[in-house]
Amino acid sequence: SYVDPPLGRTVTSEETSQAVQDLEASGWLEESLSLAEWYPERPYFSSSSYLRDMEHYYDRLDELQDELAQYDAMVIVGGSGAMVDLANNQRLHDLILGFVKTEKPVAAECYGVTCFAFARSLEDRRSIIWGKHVTGHPVEYDYKDGTGFAQTGDTNFGPPFYPLEYILRDATGPDGQYHGNVGHRTSVIVDFPFVTSRSTASSYECGRVLVEVMRKGLRRYGW
Repeated sequence: SYVDPPLGRTVTSEETSQAVQDLEASGWLEESLSLAEWYPERPYFSSSSYLRDMEHYYDRLDELQDELAQYDAMVIVGGSGAMVDLANNQRLHDLILGFVKTEKPVAAECYGVTCFAFARSLEDRRSIIWGKHVTGHPVEYDYKDGTGFAQTGDTNFGPPFYPLEYILRDATGPDGQYHGNVGHRTSVIVDFPFVTSRSTASSYECGRVLVEVMRKGLRRYGW
């Protein structure tokens, strides 16, 4: 029954709400992997043993690359939490880069798409979506202060920490493009291996399209 303020309508069905509650109650999430235990932290540049530390860091990433063979795809959820612990998470960025190297689909929703803009190799430091077509939360759909964004108890972070649309427009470069599709009920873009979704209202379509990418070899969609 929650009405998304910028959209002026509900975006989550009762069925989905119940499914989430059932999942949380099942205890399944308690068995999830710890990214901090799985992927190494990149050494500080000021480390006295920087070169040796980086050698060990890259050796571990090479080992982890083999482990990714057991997975078929990756999905990054959005929401205001993505700004706090995903957008500049180096370990998560390394995981994304690993999936891209395996040429397996990686999907992101809403503000989780920021991870694609910031996930970069230290070699060229160029965004992995440079030259790609993507979607994500547009300025028109951003929250204003006090309208429900990132509020926990008495803490109110105000409006989004950054305008995702502007970041994506810059990250895709002159040969790529950001698609807001403002006014359309949903916005999902596939530019393989990336599957991007604008917001919660587009999550159903994002899931359906991701299945088509995996099962039918879909490589382009929505542009």
